[in-house]
Amino acid sequence: MKNFENKVAAITGAGSGMGRTLALDLARRGCHLALSDVNEAGLAETVQLVAAASPSVKVTSQRLDVADRAAMVAWADQVVADHGKANLIFNNAGVGLGATVSGMKIEDFEWLMNINFWGVVYGTQAFLPHLKAAGEGHVINTSSLFGLLAVPSQSAYNAAKFAVRGFTESLRQELDMLDCGVSATSVHPGGIKTAIARNARMDSSVRAIGMDEQTSGRKFEKNFITTAEKAAAIILRAVERDQRRVLVGPDAVLLDKVVRLFPSAYQRFTTYFARKQMS
Repeated sequence: MKNFENKVAAITGAGSGMGRTLALDLARRGCHLALSDVNEAGLAETVQLVAAASPSVKVTSQRLDVADRAAMVAWADQVVADHGKANLIFNNAGVGLGATVSGMKIEDFEWLMNINFWGVVYGTQAFLPHLKAAGEGHVINTSSLFGLLAVPSQSAYNAAKFAVRGFTESLRQELDMLDCGVSATSVHPGGIKTAIARNARMDSSVRAIGMDEQTSGRKFEKNFITTAEKAAAIILRAVERDQRRVLVGPDAVLLDKVVRLFPSAYQRFTTYFARKQMS
């Protein structure tokens, strides 16, 4: 997909952060949009911003819980009914959770997995037939830097994002074998200046490893160095280049190299820096 003009892109988690900036960037490139989010107020604001910036672009919106498979399938069908086709699905919606493995509530673990992993699976399966029918399509699944390396207190998030990475890489290979005009990219953002850390659920179990559930999200957020606007531009360039994997932000690029060089020893580094940050 060399350009986005007159294509139709569906985006989950479009009410804020990278979902919103992806929508705005795509609209400026002449791409029509189907936007969804569980946050109706944020979603309405994104629709207004897109309409003001690119009035010639058609925009539809839908309140959507990506953890609801039936709702996802119905939305995919509605997107095609409204727009006539679907060319891109950005499975972007995600949440955060800080907890230790021993102290984590299983319902919190399931909540995160249902959104961060199953939401990606549901979105991919729901839209894939429509992308194939369009003859030109792309699946863009948001993993994370934490889909490449693990850190303390993020076992649930790591599990989901590692799973998204493996799922998407397998999908890409299958699409290559099918030669059906559809491709896939696994997206690995580092620290992006969004509210995901601030809005994450934090469990008191993190106190056992020296973290404060009241302040650790804000401390972690201080390490975010890439704007959502810059992240969106990097992701869309990767789609245009049909990249299999895209690292978003200099921290993602650096730490990916560290993990490649020290596939086991990197864990000592992350433990050291986690302790230092908490102190």
